[in-house]
Amino acid sequence: MSFDCGFEKENNWFRYRAAAIIVEDGCVLFAGNEIEDYYYSIGGGVHMNEKAEDAVKREVFEETGVMYEIERLAVIHENFFDGDGGTLDSMHCHEIAFYYLMKPRGTQQLCSNSYTCGVKEDMHWIPIIDLDKYKAYPSFLKDYLKGSHEDIIHIVTDERE
Repeated sequence: MSFDCGFEKENNWFRYRAAAIIVEDGCVLFAGNEIEDYYYSIGGGVHMNEKAEDAVKREVFEETGVMYEIERLAVIHENFFDGDGGTLDSMHCHEIAFYYLMKPRGTQQLCSNSYTCGVKEDMHWIPIIDLDKYKAYPSFLKDYLKGSHEDIIHIVTDERE
């Protein structure tokens, strides 16, 4: 059995996550489900003794049904937020995520049949130019995808109230 690198202590929650930035034809791929009112990046918890690169490839395949290749590590993101509903309700959350830019495949076709915590996930290709019209996390992607980046950048967001 695999365990994610993370823990809960009292009302605090921490997770080490690997995530993907997948861009095809001017659109970026996000996931959504019928419970949440927002879209979220493709990815998930890194398992104990798993490399982040292996975790992102595993997560992308689990969520999209497609084996994407990594182009490069793009962003190291430290995210602070308060849980609002769901399993993280009333939790003080801290997540460190490695965001990998994935190599484009030249098609938006996926073979998705993903479930997280028993809830069906749907994949959504959102036009980058319209991303600010959507409730999508992480919020830094809205600006990041409008620019050109060659180096790994470190981003800290603090959405705690």
